[in-house]
Amino acid sequence: MRRKLVAGNWKMHGGLAGNRTLLQDLVQAIGKGGGADCAVCVPFPYLGQAQELLNGSAIAWGAQTLSEHAQGAFTGEVSASMLREFGCRYVIVGHSERRSLYGENNEAVAAKFVAATAGGLTPILCLGETLEQREQGVTEQVIAAQLDAVTQKSGVGAFAGAVIAYEPVWAIGTGRTATPQQAQDVHAFIRGRLAKSDAALAQRMQILYGGSVKPQNASELFGMADIDGGLIGGASLVAQDFLAICAAAA
Repeated sequence: MRRKLVAGNWKMHGGLAGNRTLLQDLVQAIGKGGGADCAVCVPFPYLGQAQELLNGSAIAWGAQTLSEHAQGAFTGEVSASMLREFGCRYVIVGHSERRSLYGENNEAVAAKFVAATAGGLTPILCLGETLEQREQGVTEQVIAAQLDAVTQKSGVGAFAGAVIAYEPVWAIGTGRTATPQQAQDVHAFIRGRLAKSDAALAQRMQILYGGSVKPQNASELFGMADIDGGLIGGASLVAQDFLAICAAAA
């Protein structure tokens, strides 16, 4: 049986004082662990603080993107080895905001996935369609292209050290949420596509749902057969909400 994972994506939010309160509240409540894995992906400047406050707890931490390059003259970029020095376990790769706002296409996302796995990190690979694409009935084609770009570059075996997050773009930060069945259908499609190359790996694969997950809808979403937890945005900034979602996963 696959273990559930709840990962918070703080996006560009946070401050030293508020972070400390939030992380201390999480550590106090989650302690040494529960029935689900929990993680927070914080802005680069706060990785040291996350390492300090979460080290020794059951809560893992990570970053929200990385460079596809190991080192070099790439001003403003951050490499996998740098993230590892701050104790990161996870890094989000291909979030829809990186794709839409910063022009990361499928090939760029695949390169970052490779850099993450080569650097000893667990990439959380984000896949998802826009509202226009869903209304056109091409959701599966979009998801397949995003997934195939990574498998073609890394090989399907690289997914043994990765996590996938399905995040319908139309449900991120909008308050709209895919119905549990809509989300399940896409999760099943992703698992089935991986299974064509490696059925055993596909069955072990953690596939998260991301898109306005809240305490009120988490249990129903996580109860679906192929949904293995969530990639949580706004609710991960409120300790009570994030803890409730973690409890729903457990």
